[in-house]
Amino acid sequence: MLRIGAGLLAAVVLTGGAIGGAGWWRYTAPGPLPVAAALDIPHGGYASTIAALQQGHALSANGLDGYVFRAAIALTRDEGQLHAAELMFPAHASMRDILSVLRHGKPVLHQLTVPEGLTASQIMVLVQAAPFMKGTVAALGEGEALPETYSYLRDSDRTALVTRMKQAMQRQVEAVWKGRDPSIGLTDPTQMVTLASMVEKETGLPEERPRIARVFLNRLSKGMKLQSDPTTVYALNGGAGPLGRPLVRSDLAFQSPYNTYVTVGLPPGPICSPGLAALQAVAHPASGDELYFVATGSGGSHFASSLDEHNRNVSAFRNRAQGRETAEPVYSP
Repeated sequence: MLRIGAGLLAAVVLTGGAIGGAGWWRYTAPGPLPVAAALDIPHGGYASTIAALQQGHALSANGLDGYVFRAAIALTRDEGQLHAAELMFPAHASMRDILSVLRHGKPVLHQLTVPEGLTASQIMVLVQAAPFMKGTVAALGEGEALPETYSYLRDSDRTALVTRMKQAMQRQVEAVWKGRDPSIGLTDPTQMVTLASMVEKETGLPEERPRIARVFLNRLSKGMKLQSDPTTVYALNGGAGPLGRPLVRSDLAFQSPYNTYVTVGLPPGPICSPGLAALQAVAHPASGDELYFVATGSGGSHFASSLDEHNRNVSAFRNRAQGRETAEPVYSP
């Protein structure tokens, strides 16, 4: 009897050891996930977690692996709770790797970039089309959103993201306005944002922004019309985006407080969302007495302090643009 009992005990021990060894092998072996992937792990307990892992091919759907994974969760409970979030799992993650991600991994961050110079309507379209978000876009005023790259989690609310954009712009405007050159002659932050939006639309060259800001400020101080083409475009389409055609002479006579070819002074508000560099260009413009600029035709601008010099620049521009339907150049008084 003693021999039988001892043999039975040895068999049980050996069998248990074999099962335990097989379980450990399953727990540490490379998993079936072929490439690194972000998986959305829902709330709802272990069953929901396992189902999401199996549907995402991070965990095999066979019953033994499910049993081993459940056992591993229970045996490692003291290592922390499992989190429900969108998480990034490495290629061929083992069960041990998966549990580490579920407990310690950081949620996946998605990004949305708002380029400088977009109008409020364009930004609203951009946010509404952003993937992995919920809700509709809240109303956005012109110039209220800071052009920037924003990070967000899956299922973030679109209205909350727009609020972050507004808060970011408010902080930047307050800081830039506080540190402005007081000689620029603007009376409030809204005027600064409005002028910066025009500078943003006039050039894509960083080195030209302070110089263009100076031209506008010089013209304002002399009571001259600003005659900025982008304001005419905004007047014509209300900030819907590009006009889709060149401006023609009749456009410049379009009656609108936003059209600086027919009104003196700044438009009543911004014509786009300017970036930080454009705000700083207005707050700290270049020095000089230039009153005019016109496109070079190759991406930059020719600047002039006198009308005669400007007219020569305009003639050169027209010669380069010969054969194209173009608008009357900027700042032809």
